[in-house]
Amino acid sequence: MQSSYVTSKEAVRRFLLETQYLLPEEDQENSVIQMIRNLECVQLDPVASVERNQHLVLMARVPDYQPDMLHQLLAKGELFEYWANAACTIPVQDYPVFKAVRSRLRKLVQPELEKLSPIVRHILDRLKDEGELPSRAFRSEERVHGGWDTAQPKTKVTSRALNLLLDAGIIRVVRREGSERFFHLTEESLPQWLLNQADKIEVEEAERALLAKYIRAYRVIDTRDSRFGWQKLKAMQRKQAMETMVASGVAIRLTIEGIKTTYYILAEDLDRLKRHERTPNPFSIEQDDVRFLPPLDNLLWRRDRLVDLFDFTYRWEIYIPKVKRQYGYYAMPILIGDQLVGRMDPGLDRSSNQLHIRQLKLEPTINVTKELHGNIWQGLEKFAAAHRAKGITLNKNMCDI
Repeated sequence: MQSSYVTSKEAVRRFLLETQYLLPEEDQENSVIQMIRNLECVQLDPVASVERNQHLVLMARVPDYQPDMLHQLLAKGELFEYWANAACTIPVQDYPVFKAVRSRLRKLVQPELEKLSPIVRHILDRLKDEGELPSRAFRSEERVHGGWDTAQPKTKVTSRALNLLLDAGIIRVVRREGSERFFHLTEESLPQWLLNQADKIEVEEAERALLAKYIRAYRVIDTRDSRFGWQKLKAMQRKQAMETMVASGVAIRLTIEGIKTTYYILAEDLDRLKRHERTPNPFSIEQDDVRFLPPLDNLLWRRDRLVDLFDFTYRWEIYIPKVKRQYGYYAMPILIGDQLVGRMDPGLDRSSNQLHIRQLKLEPTINVTKELHGNIWQGLEKFAAAHRAKGITLNKNMCDI
């Protein structure tokens, strides 16, 4: 039984890209639901400088993807939305393994639910009597402190109650129309066999299954990650969990040449990693497809890992004051082959259907040839077409192409 393995940064980087379905030669004949199953989940985010994060993740991996495809899967009951890496869309079959998360969050929000009990009861009664309802069905002039409020209460009391009920798992989002969510009672909107599974599974079993799901999502693991296992574990517990898996033969400890951090992979993935050691560099930034990754793409979840494996530092600057931003409000890393070569800050003018590139900066190590210029421009044209934009405008003073 092998407990450790020494390998190269290049091999681990390509293995990671393969398991994130981002290598150029990867077979992309995956349906949207299959891709989400492959990735384990996709993070949701409301920011819409271009398409929203969840759609951009899938757009980078599934040819001819359109947002309605994801909305249809949610409406058909093939997905559910809950807390994994953050707020995510998740294959509905995984609902039972989030039992411990639901229990923890329900205890956390229960005191506030009790304070809002008249509003909570009104929401639950309406959903019970009327079925699924949109967020606009619940109106109130009263304001309370929400998750993002600071000094002054700005959140509608009904919105706050809905979000607390979502966190507790009592209600769920059953479909979306644009940015609007439609809610229903969880017990009324999930199949009974799935609810039965969720009732029967022991918390310890659910926690083990959730840890396994996290590892499959990340593939290259380090115990510094505060989100490790999508559970509230202390640093020592995280390390013990991985070392227990190594001792049982489930995981392998990696020593990556030139990197101090200890990483882990599943033992079943070792042969896939070795395959990348034997493969000479087949990639060309002048020829391979260009992919623009959104700020919350699955590949980008561990920023320290990007530094270690890609020599690429990334920070989402959306919450940084404008005068202090370096790469822009919605800077998207640019992936070509197995390299992160730069960042693009796009914005979609929905009134004129124009894609504006506010900034496009390449890494200082990148040699901008005529061929690379043409390849990136072709990538921008595909990105614009996916957004049904009629044209592209560049802020040339801020673009390296």
